[in-house]
Amino acid sequence: MAQIATNEFRAGVKVEMDNEPYTIIGVEFVKPGKGQAFTRTKLKHLKSGRVIERTFKSGDKLDIADVEERQMRMLYLEHDGVVFMDDQTFDQITIPLTVIGDNKFWLIDEQIYDIVFYKGQVVSITPPTFLELKITETAPGVRGDTASGRVLKPATVETGATIQVPIFIEEGEKIKVDTRTGEYVSRV
Repeated sequence: MAQIATNEFRAGVKVEMDNEPYTIIGVEFVKPGKGQAFTRTKLKHLKSGRVIERTFKSGDKLDIADVEERQMRMLYLEHDGVVFMDDQTFDQITIPLTVIGDNKFWLIDEQIYDIVFYKGQVVSITPPTFLELKITETAPGVRGDTASGRVLKPATVETGATIQVPIFIEEGEKIKVDTRTGEYVSRV
């Protein structure tokens, strides 16, 4: 299996440690006045999303993880999973909702998602950073609400997610949402 040395560590590199896949999200090279230089890293577990910190001596090596990233189009939602299709090969796969987790609130038909496979198994999906979603339910904005300091109100979008929107947004409007934070960005 291919290996990578500490001097080649970069953010975004997928490595395998203790037979588990991680992606490097932070690297800091430290050369103390006394003693051996080392590399301090932050690693995100690809399956659970848990972030850990590890320190490696200079010259240590880690295995490169057997990870494949593909872009796939969401076709439809089933009872216990979501069907995605590769636009190049037309291969279809069903990903269980347990793997999708909180990203289920950002699933839209015909949208392209980044899917990470580890040893042939899907470990995570990433929605696009910004999605345009239709407001399906929100209370009407009441004139004078800003005087009490309330400038946001809850709204439900077509995917079922509840987000905070400005009080001037009405039911049926399309808005742009940041899927990383679940926050309102702008009107569309």
